[in-house]
Amino acid sequence: MSNTTLYLKYRPQTLEELDSETVRESLKKIVVSGKMPHAFLFSGPKGTGKTSAARIIAKIANCESINKSKRNKGKVEPCGKCEQCTSITQDSNIDVIEMDAASHRGIDDVKAIRDAVKLSPAKAPNKIYIIDEAHMLTTEAANALLKTLEEPPNHVYFILATTNPEKLIDTIRSRTTIIQFKKASKEEIVRSLKRVVKGEKIKIEEASLEMIAKAALGSFRDAVKILEQLIVEEQKLSYEDIKEYLFQRKSFNAEDFLGLIIKKDTKAALEAVGNGISLGVSASTMIEGTLEKLREGLLAHHGLGGSALEGITISEVISLSKLLTRAAKDMQASPIEELPLEIAVIEWCERKLSNNKTEVEILVERTDISRPVSEIITTKTESQMIGTPTDVSAKLTSGLKEISDDVWRKILLTIKPINTSIEALLRAARPLSFDGRTLTLGVFYKFHKERLEDIHHRKILEEVVAQILGTPTKIVCTLAEPPIKKLEKPVPKNEDVILTEGQDEDIIRVAKEIFGN
Repeated sequence: MSNTTLYLKYRPQTLEELDSETVRESLKKIVVSGKMPHAFLFSGPKGTGKTSAARIIAKIANCESINKSKRNKGKVEPCGKCEQCTSITQDSNIDVIEMDAASHRGIDDVKAIRDAVKLSPAKAPNKIYIIDEAHMLTTEAANALLKTLEEPPNHVYFILATTNPEKLIDTIRSRTTIIQFKKASKEEIVRSLKRVVKGEKIKIEEASLEMIAKAALGSFRDAVKILEQLIVEEQKLSYEDIKEYLFQRKSFNAEDFLGLIIKKDTKAALEAVGNGISLGVSASTMIEGTLEKLREGLLAHHGLGGSALEGITISEVISLSKLLTRAAKDMQASPIEELPLEIAVIEWCERKLSNNKTEVEILVERTDISRPVSEIITTKTESQMIGTPTDVSAKLTSGLKEISDDVWRKILLTIKPINTSIEALLRAARPLSFDGRTLTLGVFYKFHKERLEDIHHRKILEEVVAQILGTPTKIVCTLAEPPIKKLEKPVPKNEDVILTEGQDEDIIRVAKEIFGN
């Protein structure tokens, strides 16, 4: 085997060699039409052939055989032998410019392109710009590029590639011909692997190739890397040996990985990530596979097929899915690809403290309020509710309309050690009503209301309130008039109770110090 990695050595060089059937047929139709668009957008997961397809288009645009009309009508493939084709294959064609938008994302980089496109190609008939991870361009840079995409010189073609097309501005997407690259099917990956084993003269059963394809989780690149690792380590290529290698020793198995996460086995889960990386499985592929298992669990829960998940609640499935999705996004800017996944694993597995109690639950227990919640929640129909927190939860939907002063103070005291910023904001608010599911807060200032409605702050507040009231609670904020600061006589029963202390100016000052002007 040569020093070149197998994935690069057997990278598709013609449209027919593209292993994604939908992409292959779409590009063939475009090329045969004779109306090559000057701007493509290739979007899809990593490892699905976007860059390979871009280089093939570059060859077609510059192939000397095609440009000299030596081919019969309907033949669209580059010859692969002329100077242009061979130089593109060898990454030495100076008129085919590849750039990574993750590291060249500013407006100055785009301005340099705008200046360069005005110049004629050095040797090729056309200049080709392949911009990888195009969604990483700043908005300013994307708008600058837009002007060139709208009216490109006849000798310039742009091929934008991205894993996150939704992050591109709409005007960019609307001015490109979009080719969607989907996760590879098992059959498509096997087709790709057969080209490799034929070229390397490797004897291997198709069932073994199918197993490798399954382990690759929709990535052509990961599949070839797995095969290469087997060859480099001189592993036996029988079905049983590969099965043992992949699923018991070094491979990444999404189902097993999810099981470790559900058990909150931090060490074993991190080792699984490390083993997968060593085998050539990308962290993004690991996340995709795990999210697919979580999705199956959600669908199964709602009777839509899929495999049910044991040992994890549906709310936890949703929470874990969001955490992994965030990790996938963070990978785009991480110098170490697997780091966001490792952080997510640690964050999830160690978010529970002793006795499976959350930090909020423990802080509620430590709050120095002697009276139980069940004794200090008041209703319009009952002056006092006596019993256990379970009793309270059972009665929350039966007439509860107000939160007492003591309950409100307990909420403030509990949230303060968790997030002092939220506690400062709540001092400029008061509870208006509670219907057993929704707690409506009257907030005295627009600034405070907007901050309390921030997703992060609202989530913390809802978790604390749910713990104190003994039932899941949604927080809704509405603007309200500040209470009278000083009263010369007791507040009548039908008047609002004053729940805040200190001057309004002090509250505003505290909030501004925390969040900025």
